[in-house]
Amino acid sequence: MKRDYNREMEEYIGALEWRRPRLLLHACCAPCSSSVLERLYPHFQVTLYYYNPNIHPKEEFLKRAEEFPKLLRMAGMEDVALVIPDYEPETFFRAVRGLEGEPEGGERCGVCFDLRLRGAAEYAVAGGFDLFATTLTVSPHKNAPLINDIGERLAEEYGVLWLPSDFKKKDGYLRSIRLCREYGIYRQCFCGCVYSIV
Repeated sequence: MKRDYNREMEEYIGALEWRRPRLLLHACCAPCSSSVLERLYPHFQVTLYYYNPNIHPKEEFLKRAEEFPKLLRMAGMEDVALVIPDYEPETFFRAVRGLEGEPEGGERCGVCFDLRLRGAAEYAVAGGFDLFATTLTVSPHKNAPLINDIGERLAEEYGVLWLPSDFKKKDGYLRSIRLCREYGIYRQCFCGCVYSIV
């Protein structure tokens, strides 16, 4: 039976009552974070974690990073913490070695998701967060079941809760486009890695 990750997330949120747990949200970019934050901010103490060694080149990595403070200011969420680890593209290139010729959405992408979510899980444990999640499922081009499978496996491995999601539901992706236009947020035209540039 096909799982409804959006419903699972809403049920988790519905059971919180007055509590606002500490959530580490892996963020691939400000555009994808916009509508996701809109949904999560009222229920969690959110820290954005921009861990993306896949992004190429460094100028693009920095350009995307620079949009987060603007997003948080425009959205009235300046109390959201932002963590930007050092840019280490060699970590990505090592992880996907031998998969360079894979098509977009293929095995290389799964390895990339694992790399970034593993970094988030490690940071969540080290920082004493209650749970972690990712903005990746807001994109209609990303495999939400695969991303959730990876998140759940890493949650079990690291001993930290995973918040299931499919943020593209309820027009999450369309909402992100509208918010970026409203806020004047830079929206990139490729996923991030050198192999996804068309």
